[in-house]
Amino acid sequence: MGINVNVVNSSPVFPEQSEVVVIGGGIVGVSTALALVKRGIPTVLLEKGYIAAEQSSRNWGWCRKTGRDLRELPLINLSMGIWEGLAPRLQQECQFAITGIAYASRTEQQMQKHEQWLQEAKQFDIKSELLSSQQLHEKIPGLKGHFQGALFTAGDGRAEPQSAAPALAKAACEQGLNLQQHCAVRHIECSGGKVSEVVTERGSIRCQAVVVAGGAWSRMLLRGCGLTFPQLKVQSMVLRTTSTSFDPGICASFGNVSVRKRTDGGLTVASSATSISDITPDSLRFMRAYMPAYLRERNTINLRFGSRFWQELRHWRPGRAQDISWYEKLRVLDPTPEAKAIAKIIDNLKSTLPQLTGVHIEQSWAGMIDTLPDAIPVISGVDSHPGLFIASGFSGHGFGIGPGAGQLMAELVTNSTTSIEPHPFRFSRFSDGEKIQAQHWL
Repeated sequence: MGINVNVVNSSPVFPEQSEVVVIGGGIVGVSTALALVKRGIPTVLLEKGYIAAEQSSRNWGWCRKTGRDLRELPLINLSMGIWEGLAPRLQQECQFAITGIAYASRTEQQMQKHEQWLQEAKQFDIKSELLSSQQLHEKIPGLKGHFQGALFTAGDGRAEPQSAAPALAKAACEQGLNLQQHCAVRHIECSGGKVSEVVTERGSIRCQAVVVAGGAWSRMLLRGCGLTFPQLKVQSMVLRTTSTSFDPGICASFGNVSVRKRTDGGLTVASSATSISDITPDSLRFMRAYMPAYLRERNTINLRFGSRFWQELRHWRPGRAQDISWYEKLRVLDPTPEAKAIAKIIDNLKSTLPQLTGVHIEQSWAGMIDTLPDAIPVISGVDSHPGLFIASGFSGHGFGIGPGAGQLMAELVTNSTTSIEPHPFRFSRFSDGEKIQAQHWL
């Protein structure tokens, strides 16, 4: 695997039953499990690989309100409160800090869109501002290129992806979570129309509720339950530099490249413009649903047809209780970064911040972002399958809003009063006639 993640030890005893089983050891699954055990709910967390092995350790590490889909703003407000309220030990281990995040605007049209978002976001008590070109250059000395200004939120922050989810998982285990890693789920069983047990490679676990928080694997897990989850995957690439004296103080995106200071002294560098969408059988199945988003974002989406199409055609099928599943054969999605895309990110970094021309690139990696047609997640129960819940489809936003999503999911599972209105995140929106549309503000 191309990225190091803090190790979390599994629980020593495999359970035969639990009240809730959470499937998926990313930031959302771990946050859900932590919120449940804090409520005293017996919970098992199952992960086919290990904690934060996939996108939860491979993202940018940003925890932002800036430019977020308006429907997600209550969720990020909830999540930021959780990030900031973590106990001192967890705060240190997650390496969370308020830094501020800026999205630079290269055109007047972008500035107008940022101004529109700013006005819309005020109803959610979002304290953002527009920076002039001069103010942006003052915040980031040495910045090159013509920028109209930036959308800036001083209260945004960052955490370190390789340590955050493991720290939350350790905290959950201390409070009673039974964590089973290297334990793939083959099938979710129902009896009398309700969820009754989870069949794993090590045996079955009887339960009353199951939360599917499987990231890019959620579609296949839910397909095994007879459900259509319109999820696709996008490959994103990130790199990190060796330690450098350059410290912009804030996290910043300049359109073609984004940077943030790391706690190890280096920089995390990335760009949404280099993301790759492999054409797969599901791309064809869900073409109609995704076409509006593709037409709007086609300048930043790089379509690719190759081996992934044939791999998914042959192997990406739901598991069966008695058979070794694909989940067991491919424990961790660890895609190889595309050399041309990495080179483009490096070139954009050097042209935008020339003082970094001599900085050394220590490592690069890629991860698979799970996305939905409207680019907001499903955090919901499934009406047709009592006891089955979904927390997936975070479309690249899961790291920042993960703690809030976990709390909301735990509230739904326990039928408690919810901290925010869950209606926008319901699974049934894909079948109840609502117009499915993404909001694009950045």
